[in-house]
Amino acid sequence: MGNMGIWQLLIVAVIIVLLFGTKKLRNLGGDLGSAVKGFKNAMTDSTAKKEEETAENIVDKSTMADENIKKADEKMTTKEKDQA
Repeated sequence: MGNMGIWQLLIVAVIIVLLFGTKKLRNLGGDLGSAVKGFKNAMTDSTAKKEEETAENIVDKSTMADENIKKADEKMTTKEKDQA
């Protein structure tokens, strides 16, 4: 029942072409292709945006770490001056 041979598929395809016509099927195929292309572009844009945000996050964290190191150095030099 679920196993359709090549001849059954061919008959179904002919019936579909007769019902809808080749022009509608061509338009449907074009619309489907556009939808798939749009989906792929959205996925690519989403991935690129995540990578960009991750890169910005890394830069922000390294900048904050540099600032913390500078503050710690300043505190150490201030303590050393006070002790001297």
